[in-house]
Amino acid sequence: MDYQLYYWPTIQGRGEFVRLVLEEAGARYRDVARETGKGAGVAALIRFLNGRNIERPPFAPPFLEAGKLVIGQTANILQFLGARHSLAPKHEGGRLWTHELQLTMADLLVEIHDTHHPVAAGLYYEDQKKEARRRAADFLKHRLPKFLGYFEQVLAKSARGENYLAGMRLTYADLSMFQIVAGLNYAFPCAMAKAARKCRRVFALHGRVQERPRIAAYLASPRRIPFNDEGIFRHYAELDAG
Repeated sequence: MDYQLYYWPTIQGRGEFVRLVLEEAGARYRDVARETGKGAGVAALIRFLNGRNIERPPFAPPFLEAGKLVIGQTANILQFLGARHSLAPKHEGGRLWTHELQLTMADLLVEIHDTHHPVAAGLYYEDQKKEARRRAADFLKHRLPKFLGYFEQVLAKSARGENYLAGMRLTYADLSMFQIVAGLNYAFPCAMAKAARKCRRVFALHGRVQERPRIAAYLASPRRIPFNDEGIFRHYAELDAG
């Protein structure tokens, strides 16, 4: 099946979690808003949201068109793709567990975003720098260790030769964990250097995913949008722990 991914063209954002799964699966897909020409670009994304008669319209990007299906919400898209491309456990308990892990990562993403936009998403960072410093300091001291410690514990419970979050096989949750660690390394390099000493399993998982052939090829390609200060993961030196 060919897929059409709709997301903003200049940031990784939540769309990157979907791209990583499509790349690992070797799936054929169009990154519609990044294309040029008729029926592509941001205009196509907006037309899809505003101009088409969709029975179940998505709230916002990312959303995925798969045949007659239009699927929104990152965790929902990943659950769909994971089942189709052997990136989720086959048994119900394992599928629910993988989805639970993904939802926990979604909670973490919100907190990461709020380190630089703690007051309002519609304001510039410069309009809330004072509040951002307080929020980031609390996040790095309390919330980040709690989240990373949790995923470290999950991996420790899989220490019987199982290298991944949901067991012995890679799932979409592992790809998402890779992206979170990569993004945090960009946003908070000083804080993450300290975290690496306590969360060795989490960082080792990041390394294993990064070395997978299809992921490595994707990361080296122009399809991978570089981190920048417009997305979820932003580097402001004054927010990083020295």
